[in-house]
Amino acid sequence: MKTKALSLVVMFALGSFAVFAGEKTEKIEVNGNCGMCEKRIEKAALSLAGVSGVDWDQETKNLEVTYDDKKTSTQQIQTSIAMAGHDTDLFSANDKKYAELPGCCQYQRNENRNKMNHEMKIEPNQQSNSKTGSCCGKTTCDK
Repeated sequence: MKTKALSLVVMFALGSFAVFAGEKTEKIEVNGNCGMCEKRIEKAALSLAGVSGVDWDQETKNLEVTYDDKKTSTQQIQTSIAMAGHDTDLFSANDKKYAELPGCCQYQRNENRNKMNHEMKIEPNQQSNSKTGSCCGKTTCDK
């Protein structure tokens, strides 16, 4: 009887470990200014399969992201954010996408930033279906 109980406990412990083995939490530096930036950044990260939690801090400019590394990667997350118009540690938004951001969302850009092609990092089924343009639907932004 003790052997069966011990076996069940061991099997449960191993099963639990396997479920959480791929989940990671990382901090990523993401440029932005305001609450609208926060919504856009978090939405871009959450649009990827495997991302389960996000929190961008306006003061520190850090995004804390929790994701399943078997379904996505930090590179894919940063690519999605850059495609939404925000520079990250690894990728810069293209100039056209940055220029489309509302005025209050246009942060000071580093002229020495890496300019990279983001197109190859996101699978078509992982992209957000959101419309481009203004993040809040307003013609002017509140800062």
